[in-house]
Amino acid sequence: MDASSYARYTGTAIALHWLIAVLLLGQFVFGLMLEDIPRGTPARGYYVNLHKSSGIVIGLLILLRLGWRLTHRPPPLPAAMPPWQRHAARLSHAALYLCMLALPLSGYLASNFSRHGVKFFNVVRWAPWGPDDKTLYALFNSIHHLAALLLALFVAVHVLAVAKHMLVDRDGLLLRMWPRRGRRRDPAPINLSVENR
Repeated sequence: MDASSYARYTGTAIALHWLIAVLLLGQFVFGLMLEDIPRGTPARGYYVNLHKSSGIVIGLLILLRLGWRLTHRPPPLPAAMPPWQRHAARLSHAALYLCMLALPLSGYLASNFSRHGVKFFNVVRWAPWGPDDKTLYALFNSIHHLAALLLALFVAVHVLAVAKHMLVDRDGLLLRMWPRRGRRRDPAPINLSVENR
């Protein structure tokens, strides 16, 4: 399949999609690794603040991606796609965005109902604007963990759907979000002839 024959997302949308995907994967692994660091140790505080700080940055990128998506019409879905699949695609994308927004927001809110707040990349301390409330902290922390699990589930469904379109339907769906390759240019021919003077 030739990628140039399919309608594509904009270069900005493609770059944000893959950047956020990689960052979220790293953040998810980072979050799992935090469970192995003992509570109350300096190392935990250091890495938890890195996790919070990178989560805030990713959250801002997600807002940028959502803003771009709302102001730039996506390319049409393949014409042969059944209506129920179109509906499912719209719902799954909405669920992905909802989880991606809930994840950093709930983590940020939980931090502000704890006396620790956020020390942005372990350099600048952002004092919490909320009270040190264990009930509210536990609530937002639980939402944070639930959003992470739901996001992992929806991402798995998303990847399986893309695999189906790529391997079974072969309708070029993945190419809409795949980075465009530059056209190869043949090198200019070298003239090896020698003029007789």
